Amino acid sequence: MKSNTFPRELRLLTPSHFSPVFDRPVKAVSDHFTLLAKYNDLDHPRLGLTIAKKKEKTAVGRNRIKRNIRESFRLNQDNLPNIDIVVLARDNIGDADNAYLQKQLNKLWKKISLRCEQSLKR
Repeated sequence: MKSNTFPRELRLLTPSHFSPVFDRPVKAVSDHFTLLAKYNDLDHPRLGLTIAKKKEKTAVGRNRIKRNIRESFRLNQDNLPNIDIVVLARDNIGDADNAYLQKQLNKLWKKISLRCEQSLKR
Protein backbone atom coordinates (compact mmCIF):
# COMPACT_ATOMS: atom_id res chain seq x y z
CA MET A 1 0.00 0.00 0.00
CA LYS A 2 1.26 3.44 -0.88
CA SER A 3 1.41 6.18 1.70
CA ASN A 4 -1.30 8.82 1.58
CA THR A 5 0.99 11.81 1.53
CA PHE A 6 1.16 14.72 -0.90
CA PRO A 7 4.88 15.29 -1.59
CA ARG A 8 6.34 17.65 -4.15
CA GLU A 9 6.59 14.88 -6.79
CA LEU A 10 2.78 14.66 -6.93
CA ARG A 11 2.35 18.32 -7.91
CA LEU A 12 2.37 20.15 -11.20
CA LEU A 13 4.60 23.11 -10.38
CA THR A 14 5.87 24.85 -13.50
CA PRO A 15 4.25 26.03 -16.72
CA SER A 16 6.11 23.24 -18.54
CA HIS A 17 4.25 20.73 -16.34
CA PHE A 18 0.86 22.36 -16.99
CA SER A 19 1.19 22.95 -20.75
CA PRO A 20 0.89 19.35 -21.98
CA VAL A 21 -2.32 18.87 -20.00
CA PHE A 22 -4.02 21.78 -21.77
CA ASP A 23 -3.17 20.29 -25.18
CA ARG A 24 -6.08 17.93 -26.08
CA PRO A 25 -6.97 16.77 -22.56
CA VAL A 26 -9.53 14.29 -21.31
CA LYS A 27 -12.25 16.27 -19.49
CA ALA A 28 -14.60 15.68 -16.57
CA VAL A 29 -17.02 18.41 -15.49
CA SER A 30 -19.28 18.99 -12.48
CA ASP A 31 -21.16 21.98 -11.06
CA HIS A 32 -18.08 23.53 -9.46
CA PHE A 33 -15.05 21.86 -11.08
CA THR A 34 -13.57 21.06 -14.46
CA LEU A 35 -10.85 18.40 -14.50
CA LEU A 36 -8.41 18.16 -17.39
CA ALA A 37 -6.16 15.11 -17.56
CA LYS A 38 -3.49 13.57 -19.71
CA TYR A 39 -1.26 10.54 -19.25
CA ASN A 40 2.28 11.15 -18.02
CA ASP A 41 5.46 9.04 -18.26
CA LEU A 42 5.73 8.64 -14.49
CA ASP A 43 4.42 5.88 -12.25
CA HIS A 44 2.11 8.13 -10.22
CA PRO A 45 -0.57 10.79 -10.76
CA ARG A 46 0.17 14.51 -10.35
CA LEU A 47 -2.15 17.39 -9.47
CA GLY A 48 -2.23 21.02 -10.56
CA LEU A 49 -4.69 23.62 -9.27
CA THR A 50 -6.09 26.71 -10.98
CA ILE A 51 -8.46 28.69 -8.78
CA ALA A 52 -9.01 32.09 -10.40
CA LYS A 53 -9.81 35.24 -8.43
CA LYS A 54 -12.71 35.71 -10.80
CA LYS A 55 -14.29 32.47 -9.50
CA GLU A 56 -13.61 33.04 -5.78
CA LYS A 57 -12.82 36.59 -4.70
CA THR A 58 -11.26 36.03 -1.26
CA ALA A 59 -7.89 34.43 -0.58
CA VAL A 60 -9.44 32.57 2.34
CA GLY A 61 -12.03 31.05 0.01
CA ARG A 62 -9.47 30.09 -2.63
CA ASN A 63 -7.25 28.47 0.01
CA ARG A 64 -10.21 26.52 1.46
CA ILE A 65 -11.03 25.19 -2.00
CA LYS A 66 -7.40 24.23 -2.67
CA ARG A 67 -7.17 22.45 0.70
CA ASN A 68 -10.28 20.43 -0.14
CA ILE A 69 -8.95 19.46 -3.56
CA ARG A 70 -5.53 18.45 -2.23
CA GLU A 71 -7.06 16.40 0.59
CA SER A 72 -9.41 14.60 -1.77
CA PHE A 73 -6.55 13.89 -4.21
CA ARG A 74 -4.33 12.64 -1.37
CA LEU A 75 -6.98 10.14 -0.28
CA ASN A 76 -7.76 8.98 -3.85
CA GLN A 77 -4.30 8.95 -5.44
CA ASP A 78 -3.94 5.17 -5.12
CA ASN A 79 -7.03 4.71 -7.32
CA LEU A 80 -5.80 7.01 -10.10
CA PRO A 81 -3.70 5.97 -13.10
CA ASN A 82 -0.45 7.77 -13.97
CA ILE A 83 -2.07 10.97 -15.22
CA ASP A 84 -1.49 14.67 -14.80
CA ILE A 85 -4.67 16.40 -13.61
CA VAL A 86 -5.42 20.11 -13.64
CA VAL A 87 -8.43 21.17 -11.56
CA LEU A 88 -10.16 24.38 -12.65
CA ALA A 89 -12.72 26.14 -10.47
CA ARG A 90 -16.07 27.10 -11.97
CA ASP A 91 -18.60 29.82 -11.09
CA ASN A 92 -20.16 30.01 -7.60
CA ILE A 93 -17.65 27.58 -6.12
CA GLY A 94 -17.36 29.70 -2.98
CA ASP A 95 -21.02 29.07 -2.15
CA ALA A 96 -20.55 25.29 -1.82
CA ASP A 97 -19.73 23.72 1.53
CA ASN A 98 -16.77 21.39 2.07
CA ALA A 99 -18.81 18.17 2.22
CA TYR A 100 -20.44 18.91 -1.13
CA LEU A 101 -17.08 19.73 -2.73
CA GLN A 102 -15.60 16.45 -1.42
CA LYS A 103 -18.55 14.50 -2.80
CA GLN A 104 -18.17 16.10 -6.23
CA LEU A 105 -14.42 15.50 -6.28
CA ASN A 106 -14.79 11.82 -5.37
CA LYS A 107 -17.13 11.36 -8.34
CA LEU A 108 -14.79 13.29 -10.64
CA TRP A 109 -11.71 11.20 -9.74
CA LYS A 110 -13.61 8.06 -10.79
CA LYS A 111 -14.97 9.71 -13.93
CA ILE A 112 -11.58 11.03 -15.08
CA SER A 113 -9.91 7.64 -14.47
CA LEU A 114 -12.55 5.90 -16.55
CA ARG A 115 -12.34 8.42 -19.38
CA CYS A 116 -8.55 8.25 -19.49
CA GLU A 117 -8.69 4.46 -19.77
CA GLN A 118 -11.28 4.75 -22.55
CA SER A 119 -9.11 7.26 -24.41
CA LEU A 120 -6.27 4.72 -24.50
CA LYS A 121 -8.53 2.16 -26.17
CA ARG A 122 -9.36 4.47 -29.08
